[in-house]
Amino acid sequence: MGIVQKQSVQNVIITYIGFFIAAINTLFLYTKILPDAYYGLVTFILASGAILMPILAFGVHNTMVKYFSNFSEEDKDGFLTLMMLTPLLGILPVALIFSIWQEPLGNWISKENPMVKDYLWYIFLVGLAMAYFEVFYAWCRVHMKSVFGNFMKEVFARVGVSLLLALFYFGAINLDVFLKLLVGLHLLRTIIIQLYAYTLRFPRFNLNFPAHTKEILSYSVLIILGGSAALVLLEIDKVMLNQFISIENVAYYSVAVYIATVIIVPSRAMHQITYPLTAELLNSGDGAGLKKLYQRTSLTLLIASGLLFLLIILNMKDLFQLLPENYRGGFTIVLLIGLAKVMDSILGNNNAILYNSKYYRTVLVFGVGLAILTIVLNYLLIPKFGLEGAAMASFISIFIFNGVKLAFVRIKFGYWPFTAATFKILATLVLLAVLFRFLEFSFHPLINIGLKSGLIVLMYVGILYRFNISEDVTGYVSKWFKKNTP
Repeated sequence: MGIVQKQSVQNVIITYIGFFIAAINTLFLYTKILPDAYYGLVTFILASGAILMPILAFGVHNTMVKYFSNFSEEDKDGFLTLMMLTPLLGILPVALIFSIWQEPLGNWISKENPMVKDYLWYIFLVGLAMAYFEVFYAWCRVHMKSVFGNFMKEVFARVGVSLLLALFYFGAINLDVFLKLLVGLHLLRTIIIQLYAYTLRFPRFNLNFPAHTKEILSYSVLIILGGSAALVLLEIDKVMLNQFISIENVAYYSVAVYIATVIIVPSRAMHQITYPLTAELLNSGDGAGLKKLYQRTSLTLLIASGLLFLLIILNMKDLFQLLPENYRGGFTIVLLIGLAKVMDSILGNNNAILYNSKYYRTVLVFGVGLAILTIVLNYLLIPKFGLEGAAMASFISIFIFNGVKLAFVRIKFGYWPFTAATFKILATLVLLAVLFRFLEFSFHPLINIGLKSGLIVLMYVGILYRFNISEDVTGYVSKWFKKNTP
Protein backbone atom coordinates (compact mmCIF):
# COMPACT_ATOMS: atom_id res chain seq x y z
CA MET A 1 0.00 0.00 0.00
CA GLY A 2 3.01 2.33 -0.02
CA ILE A 3 2.35 3.95 -3.39
CA VAL A 4 -1.37 4.06 -2.61
CA GLN A 5 -0.81 5.86 0.67
CA LYS A 6 1.76 8.32 -0.71
CA GLN A 7 -0.18 9.43 -3.79
CA SER A 8 -3.53 9.16 -2.03
CA VAL A 9 -2.35 11.57 0.66
CA GLN A 10 -1.08 13.99 -2.00
CA ASN A 11 -4.31 13.62 -3.94
CA VAL A 12 -6.40 14.15 -0.83
CA ILE A 13 -4.54 17.39 -0.08
CA ILE A 14 -4.92 18.61 -3.66
CA THR A 15 -8.55 17.54 -3.86
CA TYR A 16 -9.42 19.27 -0.60
CA ILE A 17 -7.70 22.44 -1.79
CA GLY A 18 -9.77 22.18 -4.95
CA PHE A 19 -12.97 21.65 -3.03
CA PHE A 20 -12.13 24.56 -0.72
CA ILE A 21 -11.77 26.82 -3.75
CA ALA A 22 -14.93 25.31 -5.23
CA ALA A 23 -16.74 25.99 -1.95
CA ILE A 24 -15.80 29.67 -2.20
CA ASN A 25 -16.93 29.72 -5.84
CA THR A 26 -20.14 27.76 -5.33
CA LEU A 27 -21.34 29.09 -2.00
CA PHE A 28 -20.17 32.70 -2.15
CA LEU A 29 -18.84 33.97 -5.50
CA TYR A 30 -21.34 32.38 -7.88
CA THR A 31 -24.29 33.03 -5.57
CA LYS A 32 -23.43 36.69 -4.96
CA ILE A 33 -21.81 37.73 -8.26
CA LEU A 34 -23.65 35.89 -11.03
CA PRO A 35 -27.41 36.37 -11.55
CA ASP A 36 -29.28 33.26 -10.40
CA ALA A 37 -30.46 32.41 -13.91
CA TYR A 38 -26.93 32.55 -15.32
CA TYR A 39 -25.58 30.45 -12.47
CA GLY A 40 -28.25 27.92 -13.40
CA LEU A 41 -27.15 28.19 -17.04
CA VAL A 42 -23.50 27.51 -16.12
CA THR A 43 -24.58 24.46 -14.10
CA PHE A 44 -26.68 23.20 -17.01
CA ILE A 45 -23.85 23.61 -19.54
CA LEU A 46 -21.28 21.85 -17.35
CA ALA A 47 -23.65 19.02 -16.37
CA SER A 48 -24.71 18.47 -20.00
CA GLY A 49 -21.06 18.48 -21.13
CA ALA A 50 -20.23 15.92 -18.44
CA ILE A 51 -23.00 13.60 -19.66
CA LEU A 52 -21.74 13.99 -23.24
CA MET A 53 -18.10 13.31 -22.21
CA PRO A 54 -18.14 9.45 -22.20
CA ILE A 55 -19.51 9.39 -25.75
CA LEU A 56 -16.88 11.84 -27.02
CA ALA A 57 -14.07 10.03 -25.15
CA PHE A 58 -15.39 6.74 -26.59
CA GLY A 59 -14.50 4.95 -23.36
CA VAL A 60 -10.77 5.41 -23.96
CA HIS A 61 -9.95 6.72 -20.47
CA ASN A 62 -11.06 3.41 -18.93
CA THR A 63 -9.81 1.22 -21.78
CA MET A 64 -6.30 2.63 -21.46
CA VAL A 65 -6.16 1.78 -17.75
CA LYS A 66 -7.44 -1.75 -18.33
CA TYR A 67 -5.11 -2.77 -21.17
CA PHE A 68 -1.95 -0.65 -20.87
CA SER A 69 -0.12 -2.93 -18.42
CA ASN A 70 -0.68 -5.92 -20.74
CA PHE A 71 1.57 -4.57 -23.50
CA SER A 72 5.32 -4.80 -23.90
CA GLU A 73 7.28 -1.59 -24.38
CA GLU A 74 7.48 -2.11 -28.17
CA ASP A 75 3.72 -2.52 -28.50
CA LYS A 76 2.70 0.43 -26.34
CA ASP A 77 3.19 3.05 -29.07
CA GLY A 78 0.66 1.36 -31.34
CA PHE A 79 -1.76 1.04 -28.43
CA LEU A 80 -1.42 4.70 -27.38
CA THR A 81 -1.84 5.85 -30.99
CA LEU A 82 -5.07 3.85 -31.10
CA MET A 83 -6.19 5.46 -27.85
CA MET A 84 -5.61 8.98 -29.21
CA LEU A 85 -7.51 8.33 -32.45
CA THR A 86 -10.43 6.31 -31.05
CA PRO A 87 -12.31 9.29 -29.54
CA LEU A 88 -12.86 10.57 -33.08
CA LEU A 89 -15.36 7.71 -33.46
CA GLY A 90 -17.53 9.55 -30.95
CA ILE A 91 -16.60 13.16 -31.66
CA LEU A 92 -17.28 13.24 -35.41
CA PRO A 93 -20.81 11.73 -35.31
CA VAL A 94 -21.87 13.95 -32.39
CA ALA A 95 -20.49 17.06 -34.14
CA LEU A 96 -22.44 16.07 -37.25
CA ILE A 97 -25.65 15.64 -35.24
CA PHE A 98 -25.17 19.04 -33.58
CA SER A 99 -24.64 20.62 -37.00
CA ILE A 100 -27.59 19.02 -38.80
CA TRP A 101 -30.14 19.18 -35.97
CA GLN A 102 -28.95 22.36 -34.27
CA GLU A 103 -32.35 24.07 -34.48
CA PRO A 104 -34.54 21.21 -33.14
CA LEU A 105 -32.00 20.39 -30.43
CA GLY A 106 -31.87 24.03 -29.40
CA ASN A 107 -35.68 24.24 -29.29
CA TRP A 108 -35.89 21.09 -27.19
CA ILE A 109 -33.44 22.14 -24.48
CA SER A 110 -34.94 25.65 -24.32
CA LYS A 111 -38.59 24.63 -24.03
CA GLU A 112 -38.86 25.95 -20.46
CA ASN A 113 -35.91 28.40 -20.51
CA PRO A 114 -35.42 30.16 -23.88
CA MET A 115 -32.00 31.58 -22.90
CA VAL A 116 -30.47 28.07 -23.06
CA LYS A 117 -30.89 27.77 -26.84
CA ASP A 118 -27.94 30.01 -27.71
CA TYR A 119 -25.47 27.84 -25.81
CA LEU A 120 -25.89 24.45 -27.48
CA TRP A 121 -22.35 24.44 -28.95
CA TYR A 122 -20.90 25.42 -25.57
CA ILE A 123 -22.12 22.04 -24.31
CA PHE A 124 -20.32 20.23 -27.13
CA LEU A 125 -17.04 22.10 -26.60
CA VAL A 126 -17.09 21.53 -22.84
CA GLY A 127 -17.83 17.84 -23.40
CA LEU A 128 -14.98 17.64 -25.94
CA ALA A 129 -12.52 19.27 -23.55
CA MET A 130 -13.61 16.99 -20.70
CA ALA A 131 -13.28 13.92 -22.94
CA TYR A 132 -9.69 14.50 -24.04
CA PHE A 133 -8.76 15.68 -20.56
CA GLU A 134 -9.82 12.28 -19.21
CA VAL A 135 -7.89 10.51 -21.98
CA PHE A 136 -4.62 12.25 -21.11
CA TYR A 137 -5.32 12.01 -17.39
CA ALA A 138 -5.60 8.23 -17.84
CA TRP A 139 -2.27 8.42 -19.73
CA CYS A 140 -0.74 9.88 -16.55
CA ARG A 141 -2.42 7.38 -14.24
CA VAL A 142 -1.17 4.31 -16.08
CA HIS A 143 2.34 5.66 -15.50
CA MET A 144 1.49 5.94 -11.78
CA LYS A 145 1.65 9.74 -11.97
CA SER A 146 -1.77 10.94 -10.88
CA VAL A 147 -0.93 13.97 -8.75
CA PHE A 148 -0.46 16.64 -11.43
CA GLY A 149 -3.54 15.45 -13.28
CA ASN A 150 -5.52 15.63 -10.08
CA PHE A 151 -4.26 19.18 -9.56
CA MET A 152 -5.44 20.15 -13.05
CA LYS A 153 -8.80 18.50 -12.46
CA GLU A 154 -9.51 19.75 -8.96
CA VAL A 155 -7.62 23.05 -8.61
CA PHE A 156 -6.70 24.63 -11.96
CA ALA A 157 -10.20 25.00 -13.38
CA ARG A 158 -11.62 26.24 -10.09
CA VAL A 159 -8.95 28.90 -9.67
CA GLY A 160 -9.68 29.93 -13.25
CA VAL A 161 -13.39 30.23 -12.45
CA SER A 162 -12.56 32.42 -9.42
CA LEU A 163 -10.54 34.73 -11.66
CA LEU A 164 -13.31 34.89 -14.26
CA LEU A 165 -15.90 35.72 -11.59
CA ALA A 166 -13.60 38.45 -10.24
CA LEU A 167 -13.22 39.91 -13.75
CA PHE A 168 -17.00 39.93 -14.17
CA TYR A 169 -17.52 41.46 -10.72
CA PHE A 170 -15.18 44.36 -11.48
CA GLY A 171 -16.76 44.94 -14.89
CA ALA A 172 -13.77 43.83 -16.97
CA ILE A 173 -15.95 41.30 -18.87
CA ASN A 174 -19.65 40.85 -19.46
CA LEU A 175 -21.75 37.70 -19.07
CA ASP A 176 -21.29 36.61 -22.69
CA VAL A 177 -17.49 36.89 -22.47
CA PHE A 178 -17.56 35.11 -19.09
CA LEU A 179 -19.28 32.10 -20.63
CA LYS A 180 -16.92 32.03 -23.62
CA LEU A 181 -13.87 32.17 -21.34
CA LEU A 182 -15.35 29.42 -19.17
CA VAL A 183 -15.39 27.13 -22.20
CA GLY A 184 -11.87 28.29 -23.12
CA LEU A 185 -10.69 27.46 -19.60
CA HIS A 186 -11.71 23.82 -20.05
CA LEU A 187 -9.96 23.65 -23.42
CA LEU A 188 -6.77 25.17 -21.97
CA ARG A 189 -6.78 22.64 -19.13
CA THR A 190 -6.90 19.82 -21.68
CA ILE A 191 -3.94 21.20 -23.62
CA ILE A 192 -1.84 21.48 -20.45
CA ILE A 193 -2.55 17.91 -19.31
CA GLN A 194 -1.76 16.69 -22.83
CA LEU A 195 1.66 18.34 -22.75
CA TYR A 196 2.37 16.88 -19.30
CA ALA A 197 1.30 13.40 -20.40
CA TYR A 198 3.76 13.63 -23.30
CA THR A 199 6.60 14.32 -20.84
CA LEU A 200 5.87 10.96 -19.21
CA ARG A 201 5.89 9.09 -22.50
CA PHE A 202 6.12 10.98 -25.76
CA PRO A 203 3.91 9.27 -28.33
CA ARG A 204 5.49 7.80 -31.40
CA PHE A 205 2.76 7.76 -34.03
CA ASN A 206 2.38 4.10 -34.96
CA LEU A 207 -0.50 2.70 -37.00
CA ASN A 208 0.59 -0.83 -36.20
CA PHE A 209 -2.30 -1.35 -33.83
CA PRO A 210 -2.48 -4.26 -31.34
CA ALA A 211 -3.50 -7.66 -32.68
CA HIS A 212 -6.65 -7.68 -30.54
CA THR A 213 -7.78 -4.17 -31.52
CA LYS A 214 -11.31 -5.44 -32.13
CA GLU A 215 -11.54 -6.64 -28.52
CA ILE A 216 -10.19 -3.30 -27.26
CA LEU A 217 -12.70 -1.28 -29.31
CA SER A 218 -15.52 -3.56 -28.20
CA TYR A 219 -14.57 -2.88 -24.61
CA SER A 220 -14.50 0.86 -25.32
CA VAL A 221 -18.01 0.76 -26.79
CA LEU A 222 -19.31 -1.01 -23.73
CA ILE A 223 -17.48 1.41 -21.44
CA ILE A 224 -19.29 4.26 -23.21
CA LEU A 225 -22.51 2.73 -21.95
CA GLY A 226 -21.09 2.31 -18.47
CA GLY A 227 -19.60 5.80 -18.32
CA SER A 228 -22.76 7.35 -19.68
CA ALA A 229 -24.88 5.43 -17.19
CA ALA A 230 -22.66 6.54 -14.28
CA LEU A 231 -22.79 10.19 -15.31
CA VAL A 232 -26.52 10.04 -15.95
CA LEU A 233 -26.88 8.90 -12.35
CA LEU A 234 -24.77 11.87 -11.21
CA GLU A 235 -25.73 14.73 -13.54
CA ILE A 236 -29.09 14.08 -15.22
CA ASP A 237 -31.03 15.72 -12.40
CA LYS A 238 -29.44 19.11 -13.14
CA VAL A 239 -30.14 18.71 -16.86
CA MET A 240 -33.75 17.58 -16.46
CA LEU A 241 -34.60 20.35 -13.99
CA ASN A 242 -34.07 22.73 -16.91
CA GLN A 243 -36.86 20.93 -18.80
CA PHE A 244 -39.50 21.43 -16.08
CA ILE A 245 -38.80 24.53 -13.97
CA SER A 246 -37.13 27.92 -14.33
CA ILE A 247 -33.37 27.73 -14.68
CA GLU A 248 -32.49 29.66 -11.52
CA ASN A 249 -33.75 26.61 -9.60
CA VAL A 250 -30.91 24.63 -11.17
CA ALA A 251 -28.56 27.00 -9.34
CA TYR A 252 -30.31 26.48 -6.00
CA TYR A 253 -30.21 22.71 -6.48
CA SER A 254 -26.57 22.80 -7.55
CA VAL A 255 -25.50 24.54 -4.33
CA ALA A 256 -27.24 21.95 -2.15
CA VAL A 257 -25.77 19.09 -4.20
CA TYR A 258 -22.30 20.62 -3.99
CA ILE A 259 -22.48 20.72 -0.19
CA ALA A 260 -23.24 16.99 -0.17
CA THR A 261 -20.62 16.25 -2.84
CA VAL A 262 -17.83 17.23 -0.44
CA ILE A 263 -18.42 13.80 1.13
CA ILE A 264 -16.98 12.06 -1.93
CA VAL A 265 -13.63 13.93 -1.86
CA PRO A 266 -11.60 11.15 -0.16
CA SER A 267 -13.03 8.59 -2.56
CA ARG A 268 -12.17 10.66 -5.63
CA ALA A 269 -8.64 11.16 -4.39
CA MET A 270 -8.00 7.51 -3.52
CA HIS A 271 -9.51 6.14 -6.73
CA GLN A 272 -6.93 7.97 -8.84
CA ILE A 273 -4.36 5.36 -7.86
CA THR A 274 -6.43 2.35 -6.70
CA TYR A 275 -8.08 2.02 -10.13
CA PRO A 276 -4.86 1.03 -11.99
CA LEU A 277 -3.72 -1.06 -8.99
CA THR A 278 -7.00 -2.97 -9.10
CA ALA A 279 -6.49 -3.61 -12.82
CA GLU A 280 -3.01 -5.00 -12.13
CA LEU A 281 -4.27 -7.29 -9.34
CA LEU A 282 -6.99 -8.64 -11.62
CA ASN A 283 -4.58 -9.13 -14.51
CA SER A 284 -2.15 -11.02 -12.26
CA GLY A 285 -4.89 -13.11 -10.62
CA ASP A 286 -3.96 -11.96 -7.09
CA GLY A 287 -7.29 -12.68 -5.37
CA ALA A 288 -5.97 -12.25 -1.82
CA GLY A 289 -4.47 -8.86 -2.66
CA LEU A 290 -7.70 -7.79 -4.36
CA LYS A 291 -9.82 -8.74 -1.35
CA LYS A 292 -7.49 -6.88 1.01
CA LEU A 293 -7.56 -3.75 -1.18
CA TYR A 294 -11.37 -3.97 -1.46
CA GLN A 295 -11.93 -4.14 2.29
CA ARG A 296 -9.27 -1.60 3.19
CA THR A 297 -10.51 1.03 0.72
CA SER A 298 -14.09 0.47 1.92
CA LEU A 299 -13.16 0.93 5.58
CA THR A 300 -10.94 3.95 4.99
CA LEU A 301 -13.53 5.69 2.84
CA LEU A 302 -16.35 4.96 5.28
CA ILE A 303 -14.34 6.53 8.10
CA ALA A 304 -13.74 9.68 6.05
CA SER A 305 -17.09 10.01 4.27
CA GLY A 306 -19.09 9.15 7.39
CA LEU A 307 -17.37 11.89 9.35
CA LEU A 308 -17.90 14.44 6.56
CA PHE A 309 -21.59 13.51 6.30
CA LEU A 310 -21.96 13.97 10.04
CA LEU A 311 -20.22 17.35 10.01
CA ILE A 312 -22.35 18.62 7.14
CA ILE A 313 -25.74 17.47 8.45
CA LEU A 314 -25.13 18.63 12.02
CA ASN A 315 -23.94 22.07 10.85
CA MET A 316 -26.56 22.72 8.16
CA LYS A 317 -28.46 25.35 10.13
CA ASP A 318 -25.38 27.52 10.58
CA LEU A 319 -24.12 26.83 7.06
CA PHE A 320 -27.36 28.05 5.50
CA GLN A 321 -27.01 31.32 7.43
CA LEU A 322 -23.91 32.06 5.35
CA LEU A 323 -25.82 31.77 2.03
CA PRO A 324 -28.19 34.18 0.29
CA GLU A 325 -31.81 33.53 1.29
CA ASN A 326 -32.80 31.93 -2.03
CA TYR A 327 -30.25 29.15 -1.44
CA ARG A 328 -31.31 28.14 2.08
CA GLY A 329 -34.02 25.56 1.39
CA GLY A 330 -31.99 22.50 0.49
CA PHE A 331 -31.69 20.42 3.68
CA THR A 332 -33.62 17.46 2.23
CA ILE A 333 -31.49 17.58 -0.92
CA VAL A 334 -28.26 17.60 1.10
CA LEU A 335 -29.50 14.74 3.29
CA LEU A 336 -30.51 12.47 0.38
CA ILE A 337 -27.51 13.19 -1.85
CA GLY A 338 -25.19 12.96 1.16
CA LEU A 339 -26.46 9.50 2.05
CA ALA A 340 -26.00 8.45 -1.57
CA LYS A 341 -22.37 9.64 -1.47
CA VAL A 342 -21.70 7.68 1.74
CA MET A 343 -23.12 4.58 0.03
CA ASP A 344 -20.78 5.19 -2.91
CA SER A 345 -17.81 5.45 -0.56
CA ILE A 346 -18.55 2.34 1.47
CA LEU A 347 -18.21 0.25 -1.70
CA GLY A 348 -14.49 1.07 -1.83
CA ASN A 349 -12.89 0.14 -5.15
CA ASN A 350 -15.96 -1.85 -6.24
CA ASN A 351 -16.25 0.05 -9.54
CA ALA A 352 -12.62 -0.64 -10.40
CA ILE A 353 -13.12 -4.36 -9.77
CA LEU A 354 -16.19 -4.56 -11.96
CA TYR A 355 -15.00 -2.48 -14.91
CA ASN A 356 -11.65 -4.27 -15.08
CA SER A 357 -13.05 -7.78 -14.76
CA LYS A 358 -14.42 -10.19 -17.35
CA TYR A 359 -17.92 -9.44 -16.07
CA TYR A 360 -17.95 -5.80 -17.15
CA ARG A 361 -20.54 -6.45 -19.90
CA THR A 362 -23.18 -7.61 -17.43
CA VAL A 363 -22.51 -4.72 -15.08
CA LEU A 364 -22.80 -2.25 -17.94
CA VAL A 365 -26.22 -3.64 -18.77
CA PHE A 366 -27.25 -3.08 -15.15
CA GLY A 367 -25.91 0.46 -15.35
CA VAL A 368 -27.80 1.30 -18.51
CA GLY A 369 -31.01 -0.09 -17.01
CA LEU A 370 -30.58 2.01 -13.89
CA ALA A 371 -29.71 5.11 -15.93
CA ILE A 372 -33.03 4.68 -17.71
CA LEU A 373 -34.70 4.25 -14.31
CA THR A 374 -33.08 7.50 -13.15
CA ILE A 375 -34.44 9.40 -16.13
CA VAL A 376 -37.92 7.94 -15.58
CA LEU A 377 -37.82 8.77 -11.86
CA ASN A 378 -36.73 12.35 -12.57
CA TYR A 379 -39.50 12.65 -15.16
CA LEU A 380 -42.08 11.48 -12.60
CA LEU A 381 -40.78 13.13 -9.43
CA ILE A 382 -39.53 16.56 -10.56
CA PRO A 383 -42.96 17.81 -11.76
CA LYS A 384 -44.52 16.58 -8.49
CA PHE A 385 -41.86 17.47 -5.88
CA GLY A 386 -39.58 19.96 -7.67
CA LEU A 387 -35.99 20.05 -6.43
CA GLU A 388 -36.63 17.45 -3.73
CA GLY A 389 -38.03 15.16 -6.45
CA ALA A 390 -34.71 15.31 -8.31
CA ALA A 391 -32.86 14.43 -5.11
CA MET A 392 -35.22 11.52 -4.40
CA ALA A 393 -34.73 10.19 -7.94
CA SER A 394 -30.94 10.29 -7.54
CA PHE A 395 -31.02 8.65 -4.11
CA ILE A 396 -33.29 5.78 -5.18
CA SER A 397 -31.27 5.10 -8.34
CA ILE A 398 -27.87 5.19 -6.61
CA PHE A 399 -29.16 2.98 -3.77
CA ILE A 400 -30.37 0.34 -6.24
CA PHE A 401 -27.25 0.57 -8.43
CA ASN A 402 -24.90 0.19 -5.47
CA GLY A 403 -26.91 -2.75 -4.17
CA VAL A 404 -26.63 -4.48 -7.55
CA LYS A 405 -22.86 -3.89 -7.75
CA LEU A 406 -22.31 -5.04 -4.17
CA ALA A 407 -24.24 -8.27 -4.74
CA PHE A 408 -22.53 -8.93 -8.07
CA VAL A 409 -19.01 -8.73 -6.63
CA ARG A 410 -20.08 -11.00 -3.77
CA ILE A 411 -21.56 -13.59 -6.13
CA LYS A 412 -18.77 -13.59 -8.73
CA PHE A 413 -15.70 -12.98 -6.56
CA GLY A 414 -16.87 -14.04 -3.10
CA TYR A 415 -15.83 -10.73 -1.48
CA TRP A 416 -17.68 -8.39 0.85
CA PRO A 417 -16.17 -4.96 1.47
CA PHE A 418 -17.48 -5.11 5.04
CA THR A 419 -15.67 -6.28 8.15
CA ALA A 420 -16.56 -6.12 11.82
CA ALA A 421 -14.95 -2.68 11.91
CA THR A 422 -17.49 -1.44 9.34
CA PHE A 423 -20.38 -1.92 11.74
CA LYS A 424 -18.44 -0.42 14.65
CA ILE A 425 -17.87 2.73 12.61
CA LEU A 426 -21.55 2.92 11.63
CA ALA A 427 -22.54 2.58 15.29
CA THR A 428 -20.08 5.34 16.22
CA LEU A 429 -21.57 7.66 13.60
CA VAL A 430 -25.12 7.04 14.84
CA LEU A 431 -24.01 7.67 18.44
CA LEU A 432 -22.37 10.98 17.55
CA ALA A 433 -25.38 12.05 15.47
CA VAL A 434 -27.65 11.52 18.51
CA LEU A 435 -25.27 13.23 20.92
CA PHE A 436 -24.71 16.36 18.82
CA ARG A 437 -28.10 16.68 17.14
CA PHE A 438 -29.39 19.37 19.49
CA LEU A 439 -26.11 21.00 20.48
CA GLU A 440 -26.18 24.61 19.30
CA PHE A 441 -24.04 27.66 19.98
CA SER A 442 -25.16 31.28 19.78
CA PHE A 443 -22.10 32.84 18.15
CA HIS A 444 -21.38 33.73 14.52
CA PRO A 445 -22.24 30.80 12.21
CA LEU A 446 -18.56 30.24 11.31
CA ILE A 447 -17.59 30.05 14.99
CA ASN A 448 -20.52 27.72 15.70
CA ILE A 449 -19.46 25.42 12.85
CA GLY A 450 -15.85 25.42 14.04
CA LEU A 451 -16.73 24.63 17.66
CA LYS A 452 -19.21 21.85 16.91
CA SER A 453 -17.00 20.32 14.23
CA GLY A 454 -13.97 20.33 16.51
CA LEU A 455 -15.86 18.51 19.25
CA ILE A 456 -17.25 15.92 16.81
CA VAL A 457 -13.84 15.22 15.26
CA LEU A 458 -12.14 14.88 18.64
CA MET A 459 -14.73 12.44 19.93
CA TYR A 460 -14.82 10.48 16.64
CA VAL A 461 -11.06 10.04 16.43
CA GLY A 462 -10.91 9.32 20.16
CA ILE A 463 -13.44 6.48 19.89
CA LEU A 464 -11.70 4.97 16.86
CA TYR A 465 -8.35 5.12 18.62
CA ARG A 466 -9.56 3.93 22.03
CA PHE A 467 -11.24 0.83 20.63
CA ASN A 468 -8.65 0.27 17.86
CA ILE A 469 -11.38 0.15 15.21
CA SER A 470 -9.08 1.17 12.37
CA GLU A 471 -5.41 0.20 12.03
CA ASP A 472 -4.77 3.28 9.89
CA VAL A 473 -6.33 5.71 12.39
CA THR A 474 -4.60 4.04 15.34
CA GLY A 475 -1.28 4.14 13.51
CA TYR A 476 -1.56 7.81 12.56
CA VAL A 477 -2.66 8.88 16.06
CA SER A 478 0.12 6.83 17.70
CA LYS A 479 2.70 8.41 15.40
CA TRP A 480 1.33 11.86 16.23
CA PHE A 481 1.59 11.19 19.97
CA LYS A 482 5.17 9.92 19.63
CA LYS A 483 6.13 12.93 17.54
CA ASN A 484 4.61 15.47 19.92
CA THR A 485 5.41 13.82 23.24
CA PRO A 486 8.63 15.09 24.91
